[in-house]
Amino acid sequence: MQVLTSYRRSGKGVTDPGHRGERSPVVRARVFAAAVLGPIVAGYVVVAALFGLVTAMAPAGEFAIGGVLRAAGPGWLAAYQVPVEIAGRPLGVLPLLATIGALALVARSAATATRRLGYAEPGATVPLIAAVTSGHALAGLGIALFDDSAGVRVEPLSAFAVPAVLAGVAAAAGAASQSGGAAAVRDYLDPLAVRGLRAGALGLAGLLAVGALVHTVALVLASGTIRQLFAANAPGFGSGAGMLLLSLGYLPNAVVGGLAFVTGPGFSIGSFSAGAFSFTGGPVPGLPVLAGVPEHAAPWWPVLMLLPAGVGALLGWSLRRADENPFARLRIVGIAGALVGFGCVLLGTLAGGRLGGGAFDPVSIPVGLVSVAAFGWIAVPGGLIAWFAGPHARPEPAPEPEEPEVEPEIEAELENLDAELEELESEAEEEAGEPAEEDPELDSGAEPEDEPDDSEEQPPTDGKPDEPS
Repeated sequence: MQVLTSYRRSGKGVTDPGHRGERSPVVRARVFAAAVLGPIVAGYVVVAALFGLVTAMAPAGEFAIGGVLRAAGPGWLAAYQVPVEIAGRPLGVLPLLATIGALALVARSAATATRRLGYAEPGATVPLIAAVTSGHALAGLGIALFDDSAGVRVEPLSAFAVPAVLAGVAAAAGAASQSGGAAAVRDYLDPLAVRGLRAGALGLAGLLAVGALVHTVALVLASGTIRQLFAANAPGFGSGAGMLLLSLGYLPNAVVGGLAFVTGPGFSIGSFSAGAFSFTGGPVPGLPVLAGVPEHAAPWWPVLMLLPAGVGALLGWSLRRADENPFARLRIVGIAGALVGFGCVLLGTLAGGRLGGGAFDPVSIPVGLVSVAAFGWIAVPGGLIAWFAGPHARPEPAPEPEEPEVEPEIEAELENLDAELEELESEAEEEAGEPAEEDPELDSGAEPEDEPDDSEEQPPTDGKPDEPS
């Protein structure tokens, strides 16, 4: 009797050869566990390793494994944008680089599990996405309830909901990349809408690139300030390494701030605020990543808004031949601008937050104004160029009126009537073509006798011959 059954992985997924392609329950559970627990455990280990490295390199730090492991729990939550309180001070401005890494890890795990399980339809991945979401929700709630880090507090509801939402979105994106979700969305949506979403993603990437360019140039110009900040706030190799890691973690936040600056509305850190048309001085955190923040206003700042306008113009130029109808091209640009505005709202919300309740609190980006400005920089120049640089569809000729359909019975009767009418016409032509009867006298050449004139008087006759005179 066979007790153990071996399972193999085919090219299309984990299957049981003895059950005609059915998924193996054992290996399927193993794949689910790897997809759910893998990102959680890996993220926790990475956070703990970074904390341990920074603590070990710090000149006055005391390295303790227990303390590092306890601190890694709130650090893992911070990577998922869960606000924490440290010694009663709120910390809501969290590093976006850690969030990007954590979500990328979740998406990759979901994609790997989808491929191994052989899911070929988007609906089949729902249990996997639900498992990943539930795992992150329970992990966040467990850390919030049972973590005993001294002076660190996390709101349980936020720890339960925020990681679940972010991990669910990342898992859905990763699973869709392997199960044909993108193709299903393309089949469901209008082709113009799909083209607009693609253009919106490119437009948002272009605005982020513009923000990164402006921030990079500002850091290069402020290289002397960066050296002073390292020397004053992080002397020594260990402290400098920790300051560098912290600055790298907040680099995407600074790029989003640069995007808000070049689009016009700007950003604020406590009492400090800077925009293309406004400036209010104030203290700024001594992080090297913020060394490029200006100390005073400059009259040429509005010129920087030509950069997002150029992104919109390039986007419109790329869509000039998307459709022959100019109104269809305007629709594509409008969808792209709407996606860019929504992306700016999401990025601005994640990049800001509370910062200790002191002079630097809060760090905020006016997401409403930034989204409207970003939409305008994409839609206005992009729409104008897409309208005038592309072809214009000529009006189609009016369709010729179609002949009314005739029922088969009536059509047969009409054919019979036409045939009878043709027969009658042919008989009439034959009768009209017969020669007239000829007079025999005319044929012999004799002249016809003169017929008596009825107008002359004839003597009465009584049957007797005329008497001679």
